[in-house]
Amino acid sequence: MTEMVRKITLSRAVRIMQNLFPEEYNFYPRSWILPDEFQLFVAQVRMVKDGDPSWKPTFIVKPDGGCQGDGIYLVKDPSDIRLAGTLQSRPAVVQEYICKPLLIDKLKFDIRLYVLLKSLDPLEIYIAKDGLSRFCTEPYQEPNPKNLHHIFMHLTNYSLNIHSGNFVHSDSTSTGSKRTFSSILCRLSSKGVDIKKVWSDIISLVIKTVIALTPELKVFYQSDIPAGRPGPTCFQILGFDILLMKNLKPILLEVNANPSMRIEHEQELSPGVFENVPSLVDEEVKVAVIRDTLRLMDPLKKKRENHFPDIYTDRKHRFPPVSDRMPSSQLPVVRSQQLTKPLAAKEDPSDSEPASASDGNTDPEAHLPSICLKQVFPKYAKQFNYLRLVDRMANLFIRFLGIKGTMKLGPTGFRTFIRNCKLSSSSLSMAAVDILYIDITRRWNSMTLDQRDSGMCLQAFVEAFFYLAQRKFKTLPLHEQVASLIDLCEYHLSLLDEKRLVCGRSGPAGGRPLDSGSPPDATPSAPPVEGHPPSCTNSAPKAAHSGHALS
Repeated sequence: MTEMVRKITLSRAVRIMQNLFPEEYNFYPRSWILPDEFQLFVAQVRMVKDGDPSWKPTFIVKPDGGCQGDGIYLVKDPSDIRLAGTLQSRPAVVQEYICKPLLIDKLKFDIRLYVLLKSLDPLEIYIAKDGLSRFCTEPYQEPNPKNLHHIFMHLTNYSLNIHSGNFVHSDSTSTGSKRTFSSILCRLSSKGVDIKKVWSDIISLVIKTVIALTPELKVFYQSDIPAGRPGPTCFQILGFDILLMKNLKPILLEVNANPSMRIEHEQELSPGVFENVPSLVDEEVKVAVIRDTLRLMDPLKKKRENHFPDIYTDRKHRFPPVSDRMPSSQLPVVRSQQLTKPLAAKEDPSDSEPASASDGNTDPEAHLPSICLKQVFPKYAKQFNYLRLVDRMANLFIRFLGIKGTMKLGPTGFRTFIRNCKLSSSSLSMAAVDILYIDITRRWNSMTLDQRDSGMCLQAFVEAFFYLAQRKFKTLPLHEQVASLIDLCEYHLSLLDEKRLVCGRSGPAGGRPLDSGSPPDATPSAPPVEGHPPSCTNSAPKAAHSGHALS
């Protein structure tokens, strides 16, 4: 997961989806990867400027492995001398800077939302109903040569702004330099903003981003977890950093694999002397996220509920609230639960129920607060399954990997894929297939730092798949070309699996490997043969059938 959400990997994963569904993935800024795409960056910026001389962009440069704002800076032009230093030092992503963010109290801010990836297959996603809003500490102005270096104006990172003399530690969840997101929504609602739509757009952004990340995660996962056997209870809490534009459109800034769960901050009592002070805002949000993640994920929950009900003690007995650790004079008047009441009324009642009920008449979790994590997938799967084309490609890729533990496809596996899916023809010979494999694999391996395995990585396979789809279905849009080729591959593989199943029942049929029948004449997305029992297909076609109608 840490590898998947690095800035370069995330940008590549989202770019694949932007190529397929440009309108659906326009929440991620236009990005270039340095140093590999520096010349492309220069050429594209020059081309846009030539077409529109009034365009005066700003770009933000983010080191690939950086965190907490380390090494981030703004530039106005690709010729900036600092970019030359970045090219020589470490890989980075350069993005178009969002110049018109939504401001509160004249300050730029971002949103940290906590997302629980509960399961990869089947995909389960939960979003915390509240998050953090982290503010800059200098009034915002659009970037110009004089203020490009003002990090407290342009960068919302808490780890940077905490060092500003203007940073405000507040005892309230609705004031200061760090606030609850619910308090921001409450304020926007009072001004007539449709906060239900804001939440809907954010949920859509989160689901689409996870859909972009899961295909490669599956490849990592299958290399460690045996197929067909229950793996460990794997889950991850992700930190999504989101910026609201002036028009309230959410923009994805980045995803953190290990978001901070600290609920205290350091306060300098005297020069060089610090004290840890409880943070009300952090506790409001983070304690609920941790508590309810454990409630959802606990694999032995029912067994313990029956035998050890006493472990379900009230939170106040095991985690002293802020009120026990702060003077009464510092306690806030308004808590975030009060702020979120208008939102809670609109939630589906089922969202507030614990993951599972007790076997008896009394629920051991009845005294605990309602679950703060809202399931968004598979709850909204019907609206988003059509986007999961790369997921289906990953199933094909995994099927032909062959050797257990590998994450790259060898030349034999690629040839077998072409042959079994009936993709070779008079215009695409197997020699041409070999050349395609060599060219794409060599280029991707030159861009990858991990040289442990030789062969074709998933992203290279996706590029080859796009090429094959464009050759075969020339007149369709790219996403329809790709969907049609996936349907064709899954069709042939389901036929092959059926033949193998029948052959397995009737005994050996010689040493020659079985192949699928002739491709369907009319449409590439021909339906599976009638009468095929589900057991005739392996994991790849099974995963595809769920999205068959949508594609």
